[in-house]
Amino acid sequence: MAGLLRRRGRGSEDAYWPGFVDALAQLLLVITFLLSVFMVAQFLLARQISGQDSALGQLRAQIAELTQLLALEQAAKADAEANLLALQDDLATEKGKSAELSQMLESAGEKGSSASQTITGLQTALDKEKSISSEALAKVELLNQQIAAMRRQLQTLNALLSDAETKNRESEAQIADLGKRLNSALAQRVQELTRYRSEFFGRLRQILSQRADVLVVGDRFVFQAEVLFPKGQASLNAEGQAEMLKLADALKQLEREIPADIAWVLRVDGHTDIDPIQSPQFKSNWELSAARAIAVVNFLIANGVSPQHLVAAGFGEFQPIDTGSTEEAKSRNRRIELKLTER
Repeated sequence: MAGLLRRRGRGSEDAYWPGFVDALAQLLLVITFLLSVFMVAQFLLARQISGQDSALGQLRAQIAELTQLLALEQAAKADAEANLLALQDDLATEKGKSAELSQMLESAGEKGSSASQTITGLQTALDKEKSISSEALAKVELLNQQIAAMRRQLQTLNALLSDAETKNRESEAQIADLGKRLNSALAQRVQELTRYRSEFFGRLRQILSQRADVLVVGDRFVFQAEVLFPKGQASLNAEGQAEMLKLADALKQLEREIPADIAWVLRVDGHTDIDPIQSPQFKSNWELSAARAIAVVNFLIANGVSPQHLVAAGFGEFQPIDTGSTEEAKSRNRRIELKLTER
């Protein structure tokens, strides 16, 4: 009987052992399941991060385009873009971590007292990550508002630039029109002055046609100095005064005919030969030529010609019409030239 009882007790112990093994196997399966869930979560997290990287790439392209448009705000925008990229990276990372923690928390939700401490830690970490994500979202929103303000400023600047360009085009058109009118008016004045110059020269030719010592060279009348002045002096002789009196009468008539808005002058140019002057009154041929031109101008003014229409210039011996050194060449170079021209 005692032997029978011992066999029964040993059989009961053998019956408990398979149950213990089953419980241990289930625990291992749970652990394996948790590891599988963790690996799947890691895989999904990697895919999600990859998708978010693509979105971040598109966002960077948009920010690059915005950089070109906001050239005036480049310095401030560069800092904003850098902060935005950093915050978006942080946000993407925190979102990934949040998703991972959420999945792990849901999977481990009632798996026994052994996982309670892990769940508590995960919950704490999830709350912390949610707080960080909220701050990142707030910063992103602030940066978006700043970028929107920059865009509004850019639109305002573009509108002002467009208005300025329109006004500039209108001004250029007005300037071009005024330029055409001015050129037309100047051309008309030049034509009128040319006509009066031709009439003046025609009258002088008639007045001086009998004198062989008065030449017409191009648009100038050339008087030999001996006709007007004694040698080495700057005082008009009697014959010169008679000739200049004829010139004064022609000029006074011309002043009455030419409109007041046409700017014209009669330029009186004095010239000498190359021989150095030997006179206590004049130190150089410059002074002699200028004094002779001034003497002619003063005579014309004294006989009623307006000073506003007269110019005196001295050229000395430096503008010869004959480069020879003979007495005949020197005589030709000693001269007074008269030229009707614009002021």
